[in-house]
Amino acid sequence: MSHCLFCRIVRGELPAKKVYEDEEVLAFHDIHPAAPVHFMLIPKVHRDSLAHCFPEDAALLGKMLMLATQLAKEQGLVDGFRTVINTGTGGGQEIYHLHIHVMGGLKSSALTRSDDK
Repeated sequence: MSHCLFCRIVRGELPAKKVYEDEEVLAFHDIHPAAPVHFMLIPKVHRDSLAHCFPEDAALLGKMLMLATQLAKEQGLVDGFRTVINTGTGGGQEIYHLHIHVMGGLKSSALTRSDDK
């Protein structure tokens, strides 16, 4: 996807404050953080959303969730963190490249939106 914002970050065309990178996954800080610690994990392969993943993506998705835990701890979120995957228009997705938000550093009530209850 040549015009995808996150694909452009993966290709190095746009800057990002990286948290982690390997051959399959990139993690970087959100430019509009919703918490003191807020980063995203993305697959380097383009998938529009979680709803556009294939059975063969299961290992990659598992890896991303395990990395979320590891990186959250490395970023100082030892008391817990929140993960969010917005999927599709109805799920609030704004950038159509699968991404997992990881955020924390606030009291749990500050991280809970009213529509999550």
